[in-house]
Amino acid sequence: MTFPTLHTPRLTLRELVPSDAAAVLGIHGNPEVMRWFGSDPVKNQDEALRLIEAFAGWRKLPAPGTRWGICLNETGELIGSCGLFKWNRSWRNCTLGYELARSAWGLGFMNEALQAALDYGFAEMDLHRVQAEIHPDNLSSIKQVLKLGFQPEGCHREQGYWAGQFHDLNCYSLLAREWSTINYAN
Repeated sequence: MTFPTLHTPRLTLRELVPSDAAAVLGIHGNPEVMRWFGSDPVKNQDEALRLIEAFAGWRKLPAPGTRWGICLNETGELIGSCGLFKWNRSWRNCTLGYELARSAWGLGFMNEALQAALDYGFAEMDLHRVQAEIHPDNLSSIKQVLKLGFQPEGCHREQGYWAGQFHDLNCYSLLAREWSTINYAN
């Protein structure tokens, strides 16, 4: 299956490849960036390569999802990733995940990337529902999904485990019919 490369005015969402390991380490090795990601920071380039391989594994049958590297069109620089994973084809739902290099925060890149990913998910994956699970203290991520039209559903108590402790995660969801009415208003 061909990897679905996506294009936006400022970004290209493309497959992560082994040559991205240094950039992935720069992002996933940064404790500030990884604070709410749901796993501990990677420690070296070998761990970054294993993460890239894990993301590539999402594309294998039964296709649990897709993870895109987010690159600036102007320079080709990898600034983060986003993806639709835990894809349950029969239920037509999945989970949204994302992270962005600290240097790219606050510039609207993630909103642009997530709009493209959600367009792909609802149109090409035939999703009915996408959910996001976000730490209650991750206010910028909560703001991001609310801007995209996600609705709060409640708290999953101690669902996550990283940094040596359990974490509550708030659940937000977006339905296909909601996306079709708001996606270009953002």
